[in-house]
Amino acid sequence: MAPQRNTGAGAEAELPEYAGHYRLQSCLGSGGMGVVHLAESTSGMKVAVKVVHAEFAQDPEFRGRFRQEVAAARRVSGAFTAPVVDADPEAERPWMATSFIPGPTLSEHVKRNGPMAPGELRRLMAGLAEALRDIHRVGVVHRDLKPSNVLLAEDGPKVIDFGISRPKDSELRTETGKLIGTPPFMAPEQFRRPREVGPAADIFALGSVLVHAATGRGPFDSDSPYVVAYQVVHDEPDLAGLPENIAPLVLRCLAKEPEDRPTPDELMRELRSVSASYDTQAYIPSQRAGVTPVSEPPAADPEQPEQPERRRGRRLRKRVALGAGALGLAAIGTLAALQLSDDGRPTPQGATPHTTPGAVFSGWKTAPVSKQSTPQCSYGAGKLFCAQPGVVFALDPSDGRLLWRHAVTTTRTGGPPVLSGGLVHPALDDGRRLEALDPASGRTRWQQTVPAETGLAEAGGVLLLTHADGTVTGVDGASGVQKWSHRIPGQQAPYFASFSGDALAYATNTSADGSSTRVTAVDPETGEVRWDARLKGSVQPVGTAGRSVFLLSVDTVYGATQAVVRYTPETGATRRVTLPVRLDQARATVRGNVVYLMGTGGSMTAVDMDTRKRLWGLETAVLRSSTPVTDGRQVYVTAADGRLLAVDARVGRLVGQTPARLDSNSDRISATLPEPVVADGRVYAAAPDGTVFAVNSLTPGTW
Repeated sequence: MAPQRNTGAGAEAELPEYAGHYRLQSCLGSGGMGVVHLAESTSGMKVAVKVVHAEFAQDPEFRGRFRQEVAAARRVSGAFTAPVVDADPEAERPWMATSFIPGPTLSEHVKRNGPMAPGELRRLMAGLAEALRDIHRVGVVHRDLKPSNVLLAEDGPKVIDFGISRPKDSELRTETGKLIGTPPFMAPEQFRRPREVGPAADIFALGSVLVHAATGRGPFDSDSPYVVAYQVVHDEPDLAGLPENIAPLVLRCLAKEPEDRPTPDELMRELRSVSASYDTQAYIPSQRAGVTPVSEPPAADPEQPEQPERRRGRRLRKRVALGAGALGLAAIGTLAALQLSDDGRPTPQGATPHTTPGAVFSGWKTAPVSKQSTPQCSYGAGKLFCAQPGVVFALDPSDGRLLWRHAVTTTRTGGPPVLSGGLVHPALDDGRRLEALDPASGRTRWQQTVPAETGLAEAGGVLLLTHADGTVTGVDGASGVQKWSHRIPGQQAPYFASFSGDALAYATNTSADGSSTRVTAVDPETGEVRWDARLKGSVQPVGTAGRSVFLLSVDTVYGATQAVVRYTPETGATRRVTLPVRLDQARATVRGNVVYLMGTGGSMTAVDMDTRKRLWGLETAVLRSSTPVTDGRQVYVTAADGRLLAVDARVGRLVGQTPARLDSNSDRISATLPEPVVADGRVYAAAPDGTVFAVNSLTPGTW
């Protein structure tokens, strides 16, 4: 956590006197989402405490992001970071305390003292390389390494600030309207359609930080973040002013392709081999330098990456394609405007894909029925049923043609329509009206009013209504006739989960101390309890397969998933597999005995419950995503910017993704992202611009 000095106006006025038992003293800095304070514990220990702004403390999205930051900071606490002392992400004003480390940020140091000397620069590079090595070893990618996030302590540099975006730092925004980095220090893959933003992005940022430390500017400089973004993706870095021996290493860090950049270990080896000569090396002349040190011809330097001339043809196509688009970036104002397809052309935003009769399915995209929010869709009876605030509609899955639409009085989506008893059931509307629609025409077949504060779930053709007093009523989905109504033993206010191919509904009740969870399986036809079990910890069911239920074990303090649990009710056997790295706010799907998990921040992983091993892990760089779904071949998730991603289910490799589809209100946060729908060799998804689209699941590389 940085003791930054650029305090914002009024930053202290909104702060409490204490965070936990730490008394807040002077304000060290204020960012877009929180204020950092020098504080003192009861024993007199100095700490730096970050307190989330009051306006964000009530937002579940930002609380989740703060939990992510705390979890990441705890994992990487060590010699090259500010160790976490204490935290309370669940407080009225969430806060985190780290050791207070006196010293300026790199940004302050360069502003105050000018560029670093060669010896200082080498030590900075070595320290940051070691820091990134330790950070990456625990599965964390910083994604926002920059001079203001590097603290210069007496014993070396410290990397700080994990996980919280700063919306005011730049105009470039991600799928939720929050930053994932700062343009002058972001890697090219963070601006393109990202295939996989991983540890190599931090290495690129390291190169940019080193240029700033050596020259007081960045390798790509402009007053416009959009021009900077263009330069990062297409132009060669300006290395004028760098020491001659360090320039080749920095150049390798700034390679356009992630695989061309060195790892932290490789950087440290290179630095050791030439460390003795750094203090006596001359500087590159101050005019704009080429990419090769002046004392070495290009062919003689084995460290040189692919020369620009060898990629000029590919880059020229990108320059021509982006030239017109760059003029419109300021008007568009979103990161989506900078996303490129693999061949360098801007991704088409207005075109409507189509299906050629008799040809292989090539996909389609609809015009928005409503632009109020991202549609949420389900599949059944040979149709795609979707919901948005104020409307439910049906689409032909073969070509996306609108079949019917039905007005509802709800101001929120509330989830996709449910097909139960052969009829379509939208989420409860604002008038607490439960309605059943004809799937062929959209006409109302039956409706009834339900009490306020009623929850709705569906299992086995029965609608399960949970009332405020804990009573559950089973209603036949076909006729609307009540089948049963009573309380479920051991469940105070049961809200049910159900899974495709399983006739039961599942409710959970976690103990007050989080030490155990009562899991109850209910027959939706009768409301009778089929089995009841008490499992260790706080667990949530995410799927069933065979005769077992699969659950996620969640840390009740930080909300992070720490293990996957398989419970077999017939035998009472429980199998628990601990994750090597916890996943924040994880969601999961089950296929056979493999559980696929996706966490906030983009971490996806697969766990084989038979072998008790993690099959693979992948950093997708998707800040927020839907619950994953799988057909056994690929795992699919929807990103908040409207992208659909496909990951190879066997090896965890990203194999396809669609373009982003943001609307003009791209800063708006959607509480729940719709799951993709997989059916008949196709994947259906929806985007924030209101469109619904379909792609061929057999050819994700062509999306």
